[in-house]
Amino acid sequence: MTRPVNSRRDFLKAGVALAAVAAAPHAAFAQAAGPAAAAAFAPKPGKWRDFEVVTVLDVKPVEGKAGPAQAWVPLPSYTASDWMKPGESSWKTNAAKAEMVKDPHYGAQMLHLTWAEGEEKPTVEITSRFSTRDRATDFSTPGTVAALTPDERALFLAATDLIPTDGIVKATADRITAGKTSDLEKSRAIYEWVVENTYRNAATRGCGTGDVGSLLASGNLGGKCADLNALFVGLNRAAGIPARDLYGIRVAPSAFGYKSLGANSPTISKAQHCRAEVWLEGFGWVATDPADVRKVVLEEPPGKNALDDAKVLAARKALFGSWEGNWLAYNDGHDIALPGSDGPKLGFLMYPQAEVASLRHDCLDPDAFAYVIKASEVAA
Repeated sequence: MTRPVNSRRDFLKAGVALAAVAAAPHAAFAQAAGPAAAAAFAPKPGKWRDFEVVTVLDVKPVEGKAGPAQAWVPLPSYTASDWMKPGESSWKTNAAKAEMVKDPHYGAQMLHLTWAEGEEKPTVEITSRFSTRDRATDFSTPGTVAALTPDERALFLAATDLIPTDGIVKATADRITAGKTSDLEKSRAIYEWVVENTYRNAATRGCGTGDVGSLLASGNLGGKCADLNALFVGLNRAAGIPARDLYGIRVAPSAFGYKSLGANSPTISKAQHCRAEVWLEGFGWVATDPADVRKVVLEEPPGKNALDDAKVLAARKALFGSWEGNWLAYNDGHDIALPGSDGPKLGFLMYPQAEVASLRHDCLDPDAFAYVIKASEVAA
C-alpha cells in the first residue's frame, strides 16, 4: 500500500506523528534493564507478538557529485505459517516514484524509490508491521511433512556467487559428514563443526560478506553472522541437504536475558542479523543459528566465555532446532540485482541501499547514509 506525499510540509507533519509512535516506550525494552536471566535458553512456540518497524532515510549527497538519487529498502516479505507473518508496509516520501518490487528468483521484496534530479533532500519514511513467535523442532517425533517441490529443492541446493558447493566447500562437507547416514546426523555434525571451528570476529564490518569459498581458503574462520551462517548453509548444500540463509533484523530484547541475542534499544539501525534453516525429512524447515552461539561466546557478559560456559551450552543446544521470535525475517535472497542500478549485485539484501549520481552509499554506515530504523511492539 503506497501513500505518496508530494508536499514536503505534509511529509514532515506526518513524520512527526510516526516518530512519536516509534519512540513510545514499551515493555519489551524496559525488560532489557531487568535482572540477568539464568543460563536456560529454550525457545518454544507460544503466543504471537506484533511489531512495527519504522525506517527513515534522508539520503545524503555525495561530495563533488551531482545527480539524481535512488534507494532500495528491504520490506518484510518472508512468510512461514508457524512463526512469521508479514503485514502491510506503507510509506511517505518526496520521491518522484516509489514502487514495491520483487527479486525474480527469491521473491525478496523491496521499496524502490527514485527522486527527481535537483531534489535537495531525498527522504522517505516506511512503516512495516509483522507478527512472529518462537519456534522449535521436536526431533523425537518426526512427522509427515510435504516434500519440497523439485524447483524448491534445486534452488536451496544451488551454489550462489558467494556460496560455492564444490571444491574446498564440498571437500570440507564430505570430511565433516563422513560416517553419518541421515540428513539429520549430517546437518547436526556440520552445525557442531561450525560452532567448534569458527569464531566471531569483532572487527568484521556489519554482518560480514558471506564469501564462503574465501573464508575456507583463508584458513581463518572468523566473521559474523552472514559469514558463519552462510558457511553452515554452504556445507549443508554441498552435502546434499537443502539449506538457506534468512536475512533480517533483531527487534526486541531476548526474553531469556541474553544481552547478546536481542535488540536492547528501540533504535535498531545496526541490529541486522541473518539466521539459517535446513530442510530435514520428517521435520521440514528447521531453525538453526551457529553464528549466534559464537556471539554468545564473545559478547554475552562478562564476555570471552568458554565453550563449556553454562550460557554457551544452553544456546548451543537450543540453536540447532529453535530460535527466539524477537527478530524480523526480510527474505532469503542471494545475488540480488537492484532494479534501475548499474552497480554490482548484492550478495544479500538486509540493509537499506542508496545511490546518488550512480555512486552507491556505504550501507554499513547509517549515520553517513543517513538512515534510522526503530522497532516497537504493538499491543494485540
